[in-house]
Amino acid sequence: MGLRQTALVSEPESGYAKREGGSVGYQVVGTGPPDVLVTTPPFLPVDLAWDEPRFVRFLNGLSSFSRHIWFDSRGTGSSDPIAPIEGRVIESVVDDMIAVLDEVGCDRVVVLGAASEPAVQFAATHPERTSALVLINPGVRFRRADDYPEGLSDEFVEATLALVRDRWGTGEILSLLAPSAAGDARFARWLARCERLSMSPQQADWTFRAAFEVDLRHLLGAVRVPTLLVVNTGWFSYDQSPYVADHIEGARYVELASPDSMFFVGDTGPLLDTIEEFVTGRLPRHEVDRVLATVLFTDVVSSTPRVAGMGDRRSSELLATHDDLTRAELERFRGREIRTTGDGFLATFDGPGRAVRCACAIRDAVRAIGIQVRVGLHTGEIELHGDEIGGIAVHIAQRVQGLAQPDEVLVSRTVVDLVGGSGIPFADRGTHALKGVPEQWQLFAVEDPPQGSDTAAEPVG
Repeated sequence: MGLRQTALVSEPESGYAKREGGSVGYQVVGTGPPDVLVTTPPFLPVDLAWDEPRFVRFLNGLSSFSRHIWFDSRGTGSSDPIAPIEGRVIESVVDDMIAVLDEVGCDRVVVLGAASEPAVQFAATHPERTSALVLINPGVRFRRADDYPEGLSDEFVEATLALVRDRWGTGEILSLLAPSAAGDARFARWLARCERLSMSPQQADWTFRAAFEVDLRHLLGAVRVPTLLVVNTGWFSYDQSPYVADHIEGARYVELASPDSMFFVGDTGPLLDTIEEFVTGRLPRHEVDRVLATVLFTDVVSSTPRVAGMGDRRSSELLATHDDLTRAELERFRGREIRTTGDGFLATFDGPGRAVRCACAIRDAVRAIGIQVRVGLHTGEIELHGDEIGGIAVHIAQRVQGLAQPDEVLVSRTVVDLVGGSGIPFADRGTHALKGVPEQWQLFAVEDPPQGSDTAAEPVG
């Protein structure tokens, strides 16, 4: 780490942030300000960090200018298990981040993304709690696509998945993540132990497969906090980083000459110096008047025979029950009711996966009393006007809902991309022009999961 001054810190006691859906293990290291919340790959349990000298040197260096918070997301390390349907969506990690910050008593933090996906989603959906965003070797979509040549080839992705599937718990992934340390047998044994104690081989398989299907490009334009990207030139997916920098307004981009992808390997002095300069400077205060959210519109199908054949009093009672059932599901899935819209609701969520499951739960709950609804969902940036919301994302969600069939949950392509790999089944409903909205929009219907699928699991959290 060169000549930089470091603070020698001792291993702290681990704690638990207890929340509905399970406890989240965490550690707080050093003293602030500033406060830094770190997101890491899921195979680095916080308790094992202190057994590896390279990691300890990084912790000491970060402690020289900040108080930093580390955690095991649910389903990994010391934290409680999580159902696959929850663990496959990035918003579950964001939920864990909120739980840890609330437990520690932090209102706002610098988010240090050694795993960039949850860090980006946190900054986009919770700007009021994000003073700055630092991304190390960031990517928002791993697989190459026709409109994303920066991604990794299918051959590379499948080879990596095969390595995880067949060799999890051996540390062989070290040659990909940290080639400068690939010959260090002791380090490889430590990494193998991290893998085994972070999650089982089966869980690692579905975790990595889900990660390779996620596409978060839609989120980048909604990141409006001060942002720093630090990129090692030897990172195995290096081509993605300039794309990320180009799509976050005002982002600062720094390249470092390092062959490694793992953030605490090699000479980390330049990385820590760059982060220190950024987070200890006078970061501009940003006003939160826009935020990324998933917008939900519901509407009762007026032609439902059971409703149409009733008298005014009975139909009013039935619609009141509809409202109660809808509000109960919004509360269960942590949606925010904005207003009622005649015979429907407008609500928002900070996670698209939770919004999809809530929409299906509302549909199923009111179907039981003989009411059919049409539901539309879209994720995008909304404008905050007190208790009201506005913006193009609201209009898109409303137009999507207008195209839904009775008993159908219809979503935009953006929602599908953000929950990629989750196992939530979708059926392509084609491309549509939405009134008053530019361009053509590809829409998808949420399908009922096959019997016995883990996508039918109850929500966690």
